[in-house]
Amino acid sequence: MEPAKRRRDIPVLLLHDIDPQWELHEQEAAHQSAQILINELQNEGHSVVDVPVTHHSLDKVLKSYNPNEYILFNWCEGLPGVDHSEHTVAQILEEKQFVYTGSPSDILFLCWNKAAIKKLLQIKNIPTPDGIVTDSTSVIDWDKFPAIVKPAFEHCSIGITEDSVVTNRKELLDRIDYILSNFNQPAIVEDFIDGREFHVTLWGNGVIHALPPAEMDFSAFDDIKDRVCTYNSKFKPGTSHYENITLKIPAQLDNNQLAILNETALQAYRALGCRDYARIDIRLKDGIFYILDINPNPDFSPDTSTVYTAEHAGLPYGAFASCLINLAALRHPVYGEKITI
Repeated sequence: MEPAKRRRDIPVLLLHDIDPQWELHEQEAAHQSAQILINELQNEGHSVVDVPVTHHSLDKVLKSYNPNEYILFNWCEGLPGVDHSEHTVAQILEEKQFVYTGSPSDILFLCWNKAAIKKLLQIKNIPTPDGIVTDSTSVIDWDKFPAIVKPAFEHCSIGITEDSVVTNRKELLDRIDYILSNFNQPAIVEDFIDGREFHVTLWGNGVIHALPPAEMDFSAFDDIKDRVCTYNSKFKPGTSHYENITLKIPAQLDNNQLAILNETALQAYRALGCRDYARIDIRLKDGIFYILDINPNPDFSPDTSTVYTAEHAGLPYGAFASCLINLAALRHPVYGEKITI
């Protein structure tokens, strides 16, 4: 799968956020993850400058660097202290004329709006769970259970716990009230697809490559409320979900299922207009693969499904990052020459 002709001499700025408000162990883990990627890229032949973002003034962070001299690897999920600022990072990079990996600012902005993404998928006839958006508990036109209730404008499973899965109207109203009270935004109510869950990472522009699908294994849980990827499952070691939801790579699917899964993910990738790479979260029920979420700027830490599936496909961490750098370099006024990928 690895392209034979990729440039390994392209200088890289590695942009990643480290919020001083994080716990010290979280900051240290972020530093360590960044250093691993730096080492891997250097082993591939790239010179790398580490550019941690520790405050909201990205202009100051970037002022020392000439955009004509680098490809910027955008591993920045937001400006410290500024909520929902993932797209703002990309906007600033565009204003400063940096060429960076991943999707542009307008796509990053859109992906935070779950209702808009759902409408887009429906227009394109791509399966996604039925759902409504509400900012009140007074009039709720929903009577299908089980359902899942989520903040309408969050990512990374923020606001999702076992209580997000509701099985009756009282639980539904209680959870909507919780979202409205704690997140200051509407709630989205969806049909809960109680089935197998897959993460499909796609990469490329024009020709799109699908990495082997990863499956989130919920078999340790009997309660339907536990069969969901919560915030704890991703970020809280020691919790039941973190310890007992396991990752299977590759997911066991027959050839027909795999083809449908990858085609569904590809349709979502193209419908949103993802660039360079993205991770699509999908669930299977009654033979239908439903799009749960599109992540156009997925976490690139070494312990993520995206990286694990690339390694399974024969793309080591540094090589995969180098491929993404080469994709971005095709858009660069200097480094775009002599690249075939």
